[in-house]
Amino acid sequence: MDILMLSDVYFPRVNGVSSSIRTYARALVAMGHRVTLVAPDYGPDSGQAQHDGDFEVIRLPARVIFFDPEDRLMKQSALRAVLPQLAERRWDAIHIHTPFRAHKFGVRLARRTGRPTVETYHTYFEEYVAHYLPWLPPSLTRMVARRASRKLCGEVDHLIVPSQQMVEVLQRYGVDTPTTVLPTGLALEEFARGDGVRFRADHGIAPAQPTLVTVSRLALEKNIGFLLQVARKLVAEFPDLLFIVAGEGPDAERLKKLAATLGLQNNLRFFGNLDRRTTLLDCYRAGDVFVFASPTETQGLVLIEAMALGVPIVSTAVMGTATVLRDARSAVVSGEDVDEFAGHVGALLRSPERRAALSAWGPTDAQAWSAEGLMRKAAVLYEDLAKGAPVGAALVASS
Repeated sequence: MDILMLSDVYFPRVNGVSSSIRTYARALVAMGHRVTLVAPDYGPDSGQAQHDGDFEVIRLPARVIFFDPEDRLMKQSALRAVLPQLAERRWDAIHIHTPFRAHKFGVRLARRTGRPTVETYHTYFEEYVAHYLPWLPPSLTRMVARRASRKLCGEVDHLIVPSQQMVEVLQRYGVDTPTTVLPTGLALEEFARGDGVRFRADHGIAPAQPTLVTVSRLALEKNIGFLLQVARKLVAEFPDLLFIVAGEGPDAERLKKLAATLGLQNNLRFFGNLDRRTTLLDCYRAGDVFVFASPTETQGLVLIEAMALGVPIVSTAVMGTATVLRDARSAVVSGEDVDEFAGHVGALLRSPERRAALSAWGPTDAQAWSAEGLMRKAAVLYEDLAKGAPVGAALVASS
């Protein structure tokens, strides 16, 4: 099969959507399918056209978004210019990953070619927009996000939704597009390495120093400020505690100021974006406990990564993280309460035996999220859509 993927975001922009797209594409190529991705050009480091492993990436000129300078918006002129070229190629399915210009272009291309469209609902936009448009009333931004979601979902033939919790959200919106619940999963072979001892040695972290790790985009919706409050609580008992934060994002400066206000200057280190093939794996393994508290995840991929690497987890369980953690034996689930969360983390820091037990279960838990098996289901979905076969279930519309 020939699959065209369209996205308003991709590497070098680091986030969960970029990771999901790469995992999707590589897994499909490994099965013998052909994949082409259209994505923004981020400048000299991303190139105009290239390959990412074994799949084609077409980079289109894009401009910076004023309220979110990490991201890019593909230029309308570039999309118009590439439309005839893409319309001439024979696609079995068009898979849209984001709801902005990539969505509009994908719908237009599908109408021109008669090919079926699939869209993955990656992001819980209702909870995101208030953070990025803080000058507007939250009730207004939520209403706009819901209406936009109904419109966008109604313009494609099929939805892929990463979790049942997100399906329930779309049901409340009144979406009735046929839907398949299908998380992306993880290429587990990429998370079989990592050297925590080396990471600690390279960065002057003592072998026995109690260490927490989180891996996240630094954004308000990721709730890292809550984790800083947890760290402050723990420092009273563990004065040499180190909290490692790996990732970058627009909330970095606010978090650094908050850390100073909380007196965590000696207990917190920001490492930015690390290489996913090397230093990020080392960073995960350097942690005694992986901590996470985002309430807006549709998938919770970093939890699966921590599991695969055998790092004990303490996390809240909301939306996609609730799905990942439902049967996990390598994690402790906590409510979003500083005292409760700190209590769970402190209990693990006091008990090497308990940490070892959770660590041993991690790779087994991660097996349930192997991308290879999950993407076989995606391939079947594409094939059925290309044949015109009815697939998935329609969401039940509600008020």
